[in-house]
Amino acid sequence: MSDCLWVGTRKGLFGVARDNRGRWRIAGTWFAGDPVSMLLPQRGGRRIHAALDLGHFGVKMQRSDDGGKRWRETPAPAFPPRPDGLEDKDPMRGIDIPWSSKLIWALEPGGAGEDSGELWCGVIPGGLFHSVDGGDSWTLVRSLWDHPLRKKWMGGGYDFAGIHSIMVDPRDARHVTIAVSTGGVWTTKDKGGSWALIGKGLRNVYMPPDMAGDPLPQDAHRVVHCPAKPDRLWMQHHNGIFRSDDGGEHWQELHDVPPSSFGFAVAVHPTEADTAWFVPATKDERRFPVNARLVVTRTRDGGKHFDVLSKGLPDEPAYDLIYRHGLAIAADGERLAFGSTTGSLWVSEDQGDSWQNVSKHLPPISCVRFEA
Repeated sequence: MSDCLWVGTRKGLFGVARDNRGRWRIAGTWFAGDPVSMLLPQRGGRRIHAALDLGHFGVKMQRSDDGGKRWRETPAPAFPPRPDGLEDKDPMRGIDIPWSSKLIWALEPGGAGEDSGELWCGVIPGGLFHSVDGGDSWTLVRSLWDHPLRKKWMGGGYDFAGIHSIMVDPRDARHVTIAVSTGGVWTTKDKGGSWALIGKGLRNVYMPPDMAGDPLPQDAHRVVHCPAKPDRLWMQHHNGIFRSDDGGEHWQELHDVPPSSFGFAVAVHPTEADTAWFVPATKDERRFPVNARLVVTRTRDGGKHFDVLSKGLPDEPAYDLIYRHGLAIAADGERLAFGSTTGSLWVSEDQGDSWQNVSKHLPPISCVRFEA
């Protein structure tokens, strides 16, 4: 279904539904006051996974199997004990990397369909976890965690590196690609048995010139693939927008993107690989819309041209920032939604040509997802 939306915020989970007049309204709330960092609706909205960030009390997982009527706590991904005497420090800050989940940052289904029970989960500090029983248990993917290059991953906006994007190839569930901030793009073709660092053509400006093209220190803000054409990947990078046509092995940087190529969120049409959406902002210290004008940009031709979409978005100055998982597209390819750090939520039913404001008064929004 594409007429229900789940919204994770700093102070709870909200369900949004479309009424018979075509208006989107808040239909339910759960976990009031608790930060919800990630969501995964499955089985037409019957099963929902919610990740909670409870600070001093750690990360928690909640699951509903009846569309949100009842919830029960399930195990959260947990690291094994850190070996005595092992040195594991963030190379940028020089501080110890904790062997414990500090934030659940990515959650995606795997396997041959939603009923397989297979899930992938990415966390800060840079751990990838795998479940084969619907989240009743989790296993750390040691082949990635123990990879010697993992110790060169760096924190960016957070103190430690984290995995925020996970893409499972619908043609072959053994082929999984992830993106790390900051640690580049990695892929496995044997379900995590071995990993390869990919990303030729990516460019960063915060490293010495001779390291600008090194795939390891690339800060991918968000990476998505087109389900109908999974070799087409779109990336919102710290330094711009990139496109790949070969599963992330090689990337092309897109230039002259109005009003800015900086941002965090990206969505791709589920069947039209040339169509993608972004929410631009000013870079680095400011991080709010260019000239305080909130817009969405869209390309329909693989990045040759971009439309600037603003119908229904604020006319007055706006300072909304859209996080990595704050932009979502429904399975029908028509409906989009995005939520901001100021607690505003918008929905479009025409691929972004116009927008309807659902609420201006939610807590800061971390993630939005349509029902599967």
